[in-house]
Amino acid sequence: MTKFLIINSQKIEIQWYEQGKKNYPTLIFLHEGLGCTRMWKNFPENLSKKTKCPAFIFSRFGYGNSDPCPLPWKINFMHKEALTILPDIIKKAGIKTYILIGHSDGGSIGIILSGSRIAKGLKGLITMASHVFCEQKTLQSIHQAKKYYEQQDLKQRLEKYHGKNTENAFRGWNDVWLESHFINWNIEKYLKKIDIPMLAIQGKNDQYGTIKQIKSIQRQVKLVKTEMIDDCGHSPHLEQQEAVLNVMGKFIHQILIHQNKS
Repeated sequence: MTKFLIINSQKIEIQWYEQGKKNYPTLIFLHEGLGCTRMWKNFPENLSKKTKCPAFIFSRFGYGNSDPCPLPWKINFMHKEALTILPDIIKKAGIKTYILIGHSDGGSIGIILSGSRIAKGLKGLITMASHVFCEQKTLQSIHQAKKYYEQQDLKQRLEKYHGKNTENAFRGWNDVWLESHFINWNIEKYLKKIDIPMLAIQGKNDQYGTIKQIKSIQRQVKLVKTEMIDDCGHSPHLEQQEAVLNVMGKFIHQILIHQNKS
């Protein structure tokens, strides 16, 4: 059943898995540029069961069953999500302590919030296929996605998840990444300010980014573990779920051990 939170008079689609242990941090899932709550499939539930942490999933404005997000989006749309909207959602959901788990754009949003030091209760950050700067490889794949959307069946496949938001979700994401100034987009300044444990995961065959993304994170974040996944593209949690569940499970377990000692 679809549930909603009201944020500034607008509806956000949410999903909870609340079988976690008392006082364990909530796993907050931040979806990719064409994602939504349902597109995580069974991964949040499986990770919640594995770690005994509650899980909270939501669709950003303009995605899934959430209210639309007016077009066009600005180049700083991920900053707005991270620094304004996400803190409001966390507060409204009543979440006190949490670990962010972000995929692609969601990972970048997690990096911005984690590096801003405004996040109260943040215990850890996990990213998959996140971007910290814009690469030509990324833009080439986003150009290709536009062709698939306009000339093939991508629009129909997205409608299954986004319904009336399909055009909003695709054009918002695709148009802003292909805006001429987006090549200068860069969030590396937030990496050096991340002072909580971080796990950065990337598929070795990621069609949206090169190993330079992971290398930048590895070089600039103090408490970071990185993992390159074999036989894997842009969606490690779906393409290699068992391997990713194991890597994330171990990382979260270490956070829980540290929390219980302090």
